[in-house]
Amino acid sequence: MNKGPLADIRILELGHVIAGPLAATLLGDFGADIIKVEIPGTADMVRDLGPKSADGVGVWWKTLGRNKRLLALDWKTPQGRELLLELVRDIDVLVENFRPGVIERAGLSPEVLMAANPALVVLRISGYGQSGPFSSIPAFGRAAEALSGLPHLTGFPDGPPMHPGFPVADTTTGLMGALAIMIALHEARAGSGRGQVIDLSVFETLLRLMDYPVPTVTGARRSPARNGLRQPLDFAPGGVFQTRDGIWVTVTAGNTATAHNMLRAVGGREMADDPRFSSLEGIAEHMQEVFERMKAFVESQDYAVVLQRFVDEGAVAARIHTIEEIIDHPQIRHRQNIVAVGDEPTKVVGPVPRLTRTPGSIRWLGKPEVGVDSLSVLRGIGIDEQRIADLVRSGIVSSPASMQRG
Repeated sequence: MNKGPLADIRILELGHVIAGPLAATLLGDFGADIIKVEIPGTADMVRDLGPKSADGVGVWWKTLGRNKRLLALDWKTPQGRELLLELVRDIDVLVENFRPGVIERAGLSPEVLMAANPALVVLRISGYGQSGPFSSIPAFGRAAEALSGLPHLTGFPDGPPMHPGFPVADTTTGLMGALAIMIALHEARAGSGRGQVIDLSVFETLLRLMDYPVPTVTGARRSPARNGLRQPLDFAPGGVFQTRDGIWVTVTAGNTATAHNMLRAVGGREMADDPRFSSLEGIAEHMQEVFERMKAFVESQDYAVVLQRFVDEGAVAARIHTIEEIIDHPQIRHRQNIVAVGDEPTKVVGPVPRLTRTPGSIRWLGKPEVGVDSLSVLRGIGIDEQRIADLVRSGIVSSPASMQRG
């Protein structure tokens, strides 16, 4: 099997739940060698978060733990700390997403880690960052979403702010974390030979993607606000509507030309040629009327008629799919976006992005046993059998085999 373009990158993951582990997972899809560390008796909580597959293993763990070797090591003990530093000397990247101060209290501050390996890249993920008045406050993804302003823009004007239906802040941070690792490694390998610390907060990764509201307020002096099925600033026509036969569709237009195509689809040439709608600015001034015309057209027709009309006019209307429909969608099936691994019945979303010459791969899903690779990982960095036996006997390291013998 192709080892992948990142096979020369070694990552030690101390992360837990979503953001830190996802950053490593994204690179593991393209061959990075990931050693995930769990403390014996304190497994990553994502193993038990959410539903489980038929074999009793958490489905979220199966995808976040994929392509990772598992080491059970109590790095909060003196012996475990020293062993972790030995591992650090043999890796390129360390990922952690604990509250600020946790690794420092264990004697594993970035200064200590980088003294052991000056080329080490340390990705530190926290809710609000390593410094500032909020840095010591615990925060999960939803708290970070709240600070980014996203829920303020989601929902109906007369209703409460709404969070998205998936952990967007945590997953965005995983994506941004993978990018940050590659930037830092490129800089080190391009000449400096020196590692660095990446201080990544969960709220600011989403804030970066929520870019336009800030210049909108500071530059245009306009305040975006949630607007139900329409865009917060109503700068382009669009909305979500249900067809006569019960299919939900989203309608959108991003420029004047596509907006006129959409107006033709819902109101014919008379509406498209109306001088009031000659520009996006003009459409925005009469957005309530435009929205009501779109709504009336879509709700009066079956989905097939709506789709064909929009296709004929070069406009965009898309069916909003359920997850079951996504899994069987012909485009997703053609792109092989949802894949099975070996005989595993649980399918997962495959590697993204798609590279033609060095594609990503899923070699295995998250392994069910904590520390299943502990012994092979330690042997791989030259730890002799007697020392391994002593570490296992003391409980600093564990593996399924040692647990059975115990």
